[in-house]
Amino acid sequence: QVQLVESGGGLVQAGGSLRLSCVASGRIFGIRTMGWYRQGPGEQRQLVARITITSGDSTNYADSVKGRFTISRDNAKNMVYLQMNNLKPEDTAVYYCNADVLINSFKYTDYWGQGTQVTVSS
Repeated sequence: QVQLVESGGGLVQAGGSLRLSCVASGRIFGIRTMGWYRQGPGEQRQLVARITITSGDSTNYADSVKGRFTISRDNAKNMVYLQMNNLKPEDTAVYYCNADVLINSFKYTDYWGQGTQVTVSS
């Protein structure tokens, strides 16, 4: 079994910054991608940022966060981070960590964290 645990959410004023962290633990042979998704009230869960470890750490971002958010990882610790700068009220959401994990020699499985609340006040 694999667990993802997020931390770093909270309440911040518009224009402020937060850094989210996520650590993956358990039976992990490798990780293909790690990323962050968010779900606002009444909305569907959407991709915020993703890093593809098997493609030279290539990254992709939602248009709404480009230039403000940065995803990074620490491969040795199975951790992924999301640095969020110049936060806006519309960034308010529950942020979920996601990882595509190699759980044996041939199978990848998708895992999710429990979510961390980010609230940006105007």
